[in-house]
Amino acid sequence: MIRIAVDCMGGDHGPSVTLPASRAFLAAHPQAELLLVGRPEALAEAAGWARCRIVAASEVVTMDDSVEVALRRKKDSSMRVAISQLKAGADGAPAAQACVSAGNTGALMAVARYLLKTLDGIDRPAIATVMPNQLDGHTTVLDLGANVDCTAEHLLQFAVMGTALVAAVEGKEDPTVGLLNIGEEAIKGGDTIKRAGELLREAAAGGHLNFHGNVEGNDIFKGTTDLVVCDGFVGNVALKTAEGLASMLSTMIKQEFTRSWYSKLAAVVALPVLKHFKHRVDHRRYNGAALLGLRGLVFKSHGSADAFAFEQALNRAYDAARNRLLDRVHDRILETLQAMPSGDPGGDTTVAQAA
Repeated sequence: MIRIAVDCMGGDHGPSVTLPASRAFLAAHPQAELLLVGRPEALAEAAGWARCRIVAASEVVTMDDSVEVALRRKKDSSMRVAISQLKAGADGAPAAQACVSAGNTGALMAVARYLLKTLDGIDRPAIATVMPNQLDGHTTVLDLGANVDCTAEHLLQFAVMGTALVAAVEGKEDPTVGLLNIGEEAIKGGDTIKRAGELLREAAAGGHLNFHGNVEGNDIFKGTTDLVVCDGFVGNVALKTAEGLASMLSTMIKQEFTRSWYSKLAAVVALPVLKHFKHRVDHRRYNGAALLGLRGLVFKSHGSADAFAFEQALNRAYDAARNRLLDRVHDRILETLQAMPSGDPGGDTTVAQAA
C-alpha cells in the first residue's frame, strides 16, 4: 500500500476540490490509502470511506499568509500536520510515503524544509514539474520558483535531482539534460550559467549525467531534452507563460464556435483535432510539482486547481512513492555530487512566493 497525506484545506477551494479528487483517486488506485488532513467538520463526508483516515488539524495556512505565520504561528495547520506525516514515527517508519498540498507555495516550501530537512549533498530544494511538448510527451523543468537566485553548483544539483525524477517516474534511466540559456553556444549567458555548463559537462564526462548542452526556451516545447534546468525566477516565468498560452488557445478554440456560420462549420469539421489539441495543452493534466531535495516526498498542486487537476497531483505523488523516488534521488546524489563541487556560497535562499 502507498499512503499519501493530503492537505485538504489548502488552496483556493479547500475540501470542495480536495475531497472529490481524493475519492476519484481512491477509486482508480486500489493499492493506495489516504490520510485526509484538516478540520474534521469540513471532512465529515469522508468519514466512512474505505482506505482513508481523517487526521485532525485545527488551523489553515491561507494563500496570503507569510512564511513566518506558517512556520511560527500556525503550528497545527493542515499543511504542517500533513507534511509531518512524512517524518518517522515511534516505529521508525513514516505514517505516509508522500504529501500533496495546494497551499501557499512559499509557506509549503518553508514548512517542508523546516520539518523534513534537505538530503545530504543538497543545499536547496527545487520545484519540478512537466510541460507538454510537440513530441506528444512532456519535458520536466526545474526550478520553478523555490530559488530565485542560484549558483552554478545549485544548478548542477537540480540536474542530478531532476535526472533521478525522470528516471524514477518515466523509466528513462539516462534522460537528457539541457541548461536553459539565451543561446545554444557555450560562450553565451552570464558567469553563473557558463560555470554551470562547465560543471554539467564535467559530470557528463564522468558518466554521471547525460548533458545535451545549452537549450533555449522554445526547446522546452520542442522536446529537445527530457529535462531542462534553470533558476527559479526564469522557471516560474516560463511556467506562467505556458499556462497563459494554453488558456488563451483554449479560449480561442471556444470562440470559433460563436463566430460566422463559416467559422462554425470549419470548427465542427475540425472538432476531433481541436479536442485532441486542447487535451494535450490542458495544463490541468500536468498539475503536481515535486519539491525535490527534501527528506520526504512533497508535491505542490496549483492553488486554483479543480478536482481533475488535484487528482493529477495525487497521481504524481503516488507514482513517485511507488517508484522509490526519494531513494533514487539519494543514490544519484551519492554517485554524482561526492566528486563534484558543493556548498552554498550564495547563502540561504529566499523562498519565492510567486508560484
